Amino acid sequence: MNTPEPSLTSSLDLMRWVGWAQRKAGEDWMRERELSFEQSFVLGYLRLNPGAIQRDIAEITRTSAASVSSLLTGLERRGLVERRTENGDSRSKRIHPTPAGVELIAGFDTAMAGVSETILAPLDQAERATLQTLLEKITAELPQPTR
Repeated sequence: MNTPEPSLTSSLDLMRWVGWAQRKAGEDWMRERELSFEQSFVLGYLRLNPGAIQRDIAEITRTSAASVSSLLTGLERRGLVERRTENGDSRSKRIHPTPAGVELIAGFDTAMAGVSETILAPLDQAERATLQTLLEKITAELPQPTR
């Protein structure tokens, strides 16, 4: 017995589909660079916050220090981050992206802007403005996402 294909007719179903398309493009971009989502996120964070401490990264990723340590070890092995000792204290290390790490992650924002443009391509400027207004109205009543 064949199961009928689900119908994507509700507004929320369609919004999820748009989100899925964005997410898939991001995952494809990361996979081409042999990065996991977590690795990409941490590299992006370090690009904007060089010298962060491991605890900062654990907090922003909402994960354990042990998980962050393992993730950083993998990035360090690839030459994408380095841990630098602060003031001769081996217990105090700051995490910095290497030039290779910065270069690897640098194109993500541009790639995602291209995906957004592809998604919005069927809309003219007036339709894009209307969509923006409607989404702002909907999200104004939602809890704000935390990083």
